[in-house]
Amino acid sequence: MFIDVLIAVLALLALYAAASVRVVNQYERGVVLRFGRLRERSRTPGLTAIVPGVDRMRKVSLQIITMPVPAQEGVTRDNVTVRVDAVVYFNVTDPQRAVINVEDYRFAMGQVAQASLRSIIGKSDLDDLLSDREKLNQGLEVMIDSPALNWGVHIDRVEIKDVALPEAMKRSIARQAEAERERRSRIISADGEFQASRKLSEAASVMSDTPAALQLRLLETVVEVAAEKNSTLVLPFPVELLRFVEQDRGGNGAGGSASESAPEHDSETAPPPAAGAATETSAPADSASPAEEVGSGQPRDELPAQRVPEGRTRTGPS
Repeated sequence: MFIDVLIAVLALLALYAAASVRVVNQYERGVVLRFGRLRERSRTPGLTAIVPGVDRMRKVSLQIITMPVPAQEGVTRDNVTVRVDAVVYFNVTDPQRAVINVEDYRFAMGQVAQASLRSIIGKSDLDDLLSDREKLNQGLEVMIDSPALNWGVHIDRVEIKDVALPEAMKRSIARQAEAERERRSRIISADGEFQASRKLSEAASVMSDTPAALQLRLLETVVEVAAEKNSTLVLPFPVELLRFVEQDRGGNGAGGSASESAPEHDSETAPPPAAGAATETSAPADSASPAEEVGSGQPRDELPAQRVPEGRTRTGPS
């Protein structure tokens, strides 16, 4: 009989020990409530004991929790509708506050993250969402961290993952980027042409002082074209060469003016022709000859030509 009682007592003690012993992992802390009242000290990792039926222990993980924020649709400050999703990294720093001050800190953090994300969308421009995400991440982290401090939760970092734009806005952004690239290319091309024109102007000024340099440049161009083994060779003829030839002719014309004036003087002082020389005189245009009067019935062009013998003088009616 005594042995049976002893065995029963030992069984009860074993059950009591099994019900009172708890194992707390290294990344956890145990928050104990005795008759619903919070114990001041949290249970550290390892084996710990509680009073069964009196104490109630809740384990809180101190690991960093990765919580994705569902995509939130909103209108930016420049009236563009976007969908933005993010991810929040946080961990519990005060287990007692996480248990006492909030019912479910994970659900609360998710709701605060969604509301803060919608708020940050309305306060930002589209360009900021696309290019300046670091600043938005910091602002979103501050907005989420403010209520999380009272819950014993620390926000490690917040990042915006993706910004979904409407198809029409994507096409507009693509056209804008294409126009910007075209503008840059035109500016670069115009700048190159401007620099090349300045160099060509300097080269032209140097070649104008030494005409032989222009000839050498022309020959060099011919050599470059002929190196390609073309069947047709186009030889440019520079205008400066014509000017050089014109200047050369102008310098030689001063010496030949005296020789040209001499024949004119000789023609003025030449003696009259001899008596037997053949001369030809024409009647005035307004006086008609007898031949023209006889044949006035037909045009002048159709009249037979009159041949004047050699050595005779053709004169009008006496």
